[in-house]
Amino acid sequence: MAELDRVREALRASMTSWATLEVRGDQARVIPAPDVDALAAHLERLDPQWELAWACDSVQPPVVRARLTLHGTHREGLATAHTLHDAKLAALADAARTYGVSPAGDPAWVEYDPEDGANTTDLEAEAPLPTAAAPSALPPEPPRDPQMEKARRHIEDLLEQLKVAGHGGDAARILMRGYGETLDESRAIYKELQALLKT
Repeated sequence: MAELDRVREALRASMTSWATLEVRGDQARVIPAPDVDALAAHLERLDPQWELAWACDSVQPPVVRARLTLHGTHREGLATAHTLHDAKLAALADAARTYGVSPAGDPAWVEYDPEDGANTTDLEAEAPLPTAAAPSALPPEPPRDPQMEKARRHIEDLLEQLKVAGHGGDAARILMRGYGETLDESRAIYKELQALLKT
């Protein structure tokens, strides 16, 4: 329990960056996200073997998956954003949520300049630190179901084919809800993706 609290504290303390989720004219919607360098400094003290891996599910629209490994436990976050860099930060913020750390309030709209990016100056001055969920242990990772693992591999193989065929963006939109919680859901998602290949 103390270890989990220290992980949450590290995530909260590193939440000093901003991810631009979308841009509309001269306005941008942003959320707080962990600064990778600050997070690395904190996590190094907690677990020298910690890992952070990224996977790009789609370039356009930018969809990125962040996989954070601490003390042998993996947690993933998935996000889409304005750029790949922003999607990486947003995915890391999503992974932080799995540890019970989430930004206070909703995403905010700020002024946006194409050269300077989102103007988060006012938000940084008034933004409270991310809130922690009520102290509780992480839910245990679900036991690995060999059939679900196989279904996930099939979906990932099909995703590669779709990217080559130019349907990566459409596939990413389908996968925003995940790979499915049950075998039937995974099969339905696979069929939906397979239909894209025939278009």
